[in-house]
Amino acid sequence: MPHSDSPTRITVISASMGAGHDGAATELTRHLTAAGFLVDRHDFLDLLPARVGKLLSGAYLRLLTWAPAGYQRIYAATEHERRPNPAVRALLRGAERRTLATVTPDTRAVVSTYPGASQVLGALRLRGRLAIPALTYLTDFSVHSLWVAPGIDAHLAAHAIPAAQAHEQGAAGVTVTGPMTDPRFTPADEDERRAARARFGLPQDTPLALLVAGSWGVGPVREAAAEILDTGVALPVVVCGRNHALAERLRTDGIAHVHGWVDDMPGLMHACDVLVQNAGGLTSLEALAGGLPVVSYRCIPGHGQTNAAALDEAGLAPWIREPDQLAPVLTELLHGPRGRAQREAGLNLFTAAPGPVPAVTAMARGPLSAVRPGRRGSLTAVPAGTPDPSAAVPSRRRPADGRPGTPVPRAGVRPAVAFDASGLSTGVPSDTLTAVPADALRLPVAARLAARSRQARRRTVLMVAAVAATLSLGIGAPLAYAYGESPGHHFGALTHYLEDDDR
Repeated sequence: MPHSDSPTRITVISASMGAGHDGAATELTRHLTAAGFLVDRHDFLDLLPARVGKLLSGAYLRLLTWAPAGYQRIYAATEHERRPNPAVRALLRGAERRTLATVTPDTRAVVSTYPGASQVLGALRLRGRLAIPALTYLTDFSVHSLWVAPGIDAHLAAHAIPAAQAHEQGAAGVTVTGPMTDPRFTPADEDERRAARARFGLPQDTPLALLVAGSWGVGPVREAAAEILDTGVALPVVVCGRNHALAERLRTDGIAHVHGWVDDMPGLMHACDVLVQNAGGLTSLEALAGGLPVVSYRCIPGHGQTNAAALDEAGLAPWIREPDQLAPVLTELLHGPRGRAQREAGLNLFTAAPGPVPAVTAMARGPLSAVRPGRRGSLTAVPAGTPDPSAAVPSRRRPADGRPGTPVPRAGVRPAVAFDASGLSTGVPSDTLTAVPADALRLPVAARLAARSRQARRRTVLMVAAVAATLSLGIGAPLAYAYGESPGHHFGALTHYLEDDDR
């Protein structure tokens, strides 16, 4: 435990899957640092083994770009699953050791802004390998089941809608904290608006609709831009992020105001009158903080559509589902009372709750505790060191059958770890071991070490195979899962490995 006079350290784990998760982590880091904490930032993709993270990010982008309907099927099929499928669990299991290494001895809490990191942290908490509180800051306005990880101490939501969704899926410690954005996103007065338009070379007296598609520029952006232009209600100003090819196509299409990556997004929002978005992520919250009305249109599959539905339900952004609704809704937002109501609702979102920092602070400065597993969403924090009656523990007593060192499980709990002759955990899943004759226990030390090395190699091969399957079938296996053929039927040994309670 750090000295009482030393700053408290907090670890924040995000993922560079687009810009939303990292953007939330950046603001959380800035606010925590301003509050006097030392903050360590980590990218979860870097914690995955063998540079799998970058490949996974690329596969996700290609899936959104090349097979959006397939991604929608995947998302819908897994949206309410109680746990990830075996291939995903194998991938996440491979990140546990590196994730645990990010937590230094003086760290008092760890916060995730990415669902994969939350799953890993929750598993570490449940097995007692992580002794400090783990929190998830929900960056989406809708909650996929991957966001809800057993073992996480608290799930922090920007609004009551995602909080209710997380609670329904069994999340522990659900708290409505309000959102958090860069303080530069504020409403602009008329002088600031005109100055911003001059900086970006935009017409002064024309209504402008800012069309965004995330840092990757994915989705039917060209169609949306053309349809906004055809309404005659507003002129589209398109931000393509890092998608340079999209920017060139839009210019060829005759869209006059096209931008790539924009460093001054607060200024560009000051210049515009309405935001048209397709993913419902951080940019939507930034627009609401800046007093812009927001509309969802031609949303990307999966989280783009569920976020749009949640924002619509919250009264923060209407979801336009049909092109013929585009002109009347834009007109109402730009010139009618609906626009004023939406601006007020967006600004109120940031004043109704203090943001996630007080909740993180309370956890970080509270007593350390362990998490005891129960039903999904029913987790009990207990003081560190309290015996866990549900755990399987080895016994030094000789059991009735006379075998030395046999683990004695508590009531009804199957031992998940194999134990050697000394009664110490080998860290090898019992289901991957073959029966060893009693004479083998009298083998020389070198032979026993060789046997354990072979077992370790088997585990390595199994993990590599799981990762290879996850990558090579990055589209095929999830699609098979989505279309009804669960990969769980074909990964028996892998499932046994993942059910193990120790490494």
